[in-house]
Amino acid sequence: MDAPAPIDLSTWPRAQHFAHYRDRVPCTYSMTVEVDVTEFTAALRRSPRKSYIAQVWALATVVNRHEEFRMCLTGSGDPAVWPVVHPAFTVFNPERETFACVWAPYDPDFGAFHDTAAPLLAEHGRATDFFPQGPPPPNAFDVSSLPWASFTGFNLNIGGGWDHLAPIFTLGRYTEREGRTLLPLSVQIHHAAADGFHTARLVNELEELMAEPSAWLPARREGEGA
Repeated sequence: MDAPAPIDLSTWPRAQHFAHYRDRVPCTYSMTVEVDVTEFTAALRRSPRKSYIAQVWALATVVNRHEEFRMCLTGSGDPAVWPVVHPAFTVFNPERETFACVWAPYDPDFGAFHDTAAPLLAEHGRATDFFPQGPPPPNAFDVSSLPWASFTGFNLNIGGGWDHLAPIFTLGRYTEREGRTLLPLSVQIHHAAADGFHTARLVNELEELMAEPSAWLPARREGEGA
């Protein structure tokens, strides 16, 4: 695993913003949106690929485009950027009514990522350990899913979490409105790492990515079922 690259504070445009929201007024914020996933869900219905894994991959793709969502702190407390970050995501055990957290290395090729992530969900769907693979790597970010409810607001309160610069995503249940399919998405962000502009750009890019699934969703391979 490559080490994170320190940020040059003397040339970083957000150096003062980082110091303000890291030291003087430490704070996080959350943004909840409804992402139009009409084309995305239609394409997944015609594919044997799992929509949850596709959601996780799409999030990881837009996260990895931008340094502000790959940030961490060095041992001295200075900001740094991972070259790549990997999604850690939940899998629910209905018998125990608990969830486990698994992670998969990010791959810009959706088919390759799906081939790695799908067996993890199958293997750990009845897991009794919180982290059945062991602790996620330090360059991981969290995704959770609440497929039982469609929400318009969701907020996490992280006690003593001022060192947690990675984004946290929460997905909800699809809802239909005026012929469109909408996906509730909550994004939890440390203000030292990113401003509202950056989070809005991430959300917009996610919606654009999901609006063109033919560009990344592989065609059904021979022998795959409907």
